[in-house]
Amino acid sequence: MSGDTPQRVRVVLADIARPPRTAATRAELTEQTHVGDALVRGLVRAQLALALRLAAVVVIGLGGLPLLFAVAPAVAKARPFGISLPWLLLGALAYPFLFVVGWAYVRLASRAERDFTDLVERP
Repeated sequence: MSGDTPQRVRVVLADIARPPRTAATRAELTEQTHVGDALVRGLVRAQLALALRLAAVVVIGLGGLPLLFAVAPAVAKARPFGISLPWLLLGALAYPFLFVVGWAYVRLASRAERDFTDLVERP
């Protein structure tokens, strides 16, 4: 008969399942509460600020060249490698510049999203 008795189970307070903080934060996001809305607005605001900063870099970097050529006609008449400097800067070097700015944006935006995910999934 001793084989028929159920084994004793020890219950410890730490074994009681409590919802982790990540579940609560995820619920805030999915239910679109004020806290979840503030978290998402913070992410969008961070990415918008990043986009505006890099857009300013492009506008100053590329938009400033025609202004430079108008102010300093000697620079506009320079011919390195037999090519007009405005053509060289705006026609050839603008593309690597835009590529680097785009690469930087993707890298920094991914970092912002990773930070947001870490914040949401933090225990």
